[in-house]
Amino acid sequence: MSTMLVTGGTGTLGRPVCEKLRADGHEVRVLSRHSPPYAVDLREGGPLLDRAVDGVDAVVHCANVLRRDEASTRNLIEAARRAGVPHLVYISIVGVDRVPLGYYKAKLAAERMFERSGLGWTVLRATQFHDLILQLLQGLAKPPVMLLPKGVPDQPLEVTEAAARLAELAAGPPVGRAADMGGPEILTFAELARAYLAAAGRQRRLVEVPLPGRVYRGLRHGGHLAPEHTVGRVTFEEFLARRFGADSAS
Repeated sequence: MSTMLVTGGTGTLGRPVCEKLRADGHEVRVLSRHSPPYAVDLREGGPLLDRAVDGVDAVVHCANVLRRDEASTRNLIEAARRAGVPHLVYISIVGVDRVPLGYYKAKLAAERMFERSGLGWTVLRATQFHDLILQLLQGLAKPPVMLLPKGVPDQPLEVTEAAARLAELAAGPPVGRAADMGGPEILTFAELARAYLAAAGRQRRLVEVPLPGRVYRGLRHGGHLAPEHTVGRVTFEEFLARRFGADSAS
């Protein structure tokens, strides 16, 4: 049995990572800003962060810090280096080196920091999770007309599948850049929106809108996709059926 530290262990990805690691027999420490005994703000670091990493066999970095992400990553790596942690595992996003989105640039910078840490490291890039696509579509469906980016595909992935892969990687030796992980199918945003509306029992008029800029071009050309790594099994429609079936049952 190994001891694992999961940052962001109460989040959408971190929670199932913790569950899978525990199911596999590992001891798990959860690091989150509001989760004792390791209630740590990675942007600040401090003695409690040193205590959290002390004696662990691997750190799985799932925390999603939208502001000062590089500072958070730096603090975590420095603490891991002081403790001599043998394995750092980082979840990143497919296309961080191809789509010039600000958030993607921050994730790519974090990848580089893990690579240069001097410690054993593993980076897994995954396509967007079902949950994020649903959240985005719910926001777009608030007006009576859904405005969608024209011609933009996506490849949503079930978060528990990514969690299982991260747990597997954490339990093994460092591999550097792991093979990318993509969802089982590539669909346009219009197709994803229609699936969402059908599952939610809603009606909206869909209007596809071309957008300016390099980010849109990168997305339209599929820079965020992994068509050669369609390893996920749960489709977006299956995810929606579970989500809205559970909602309606409650």
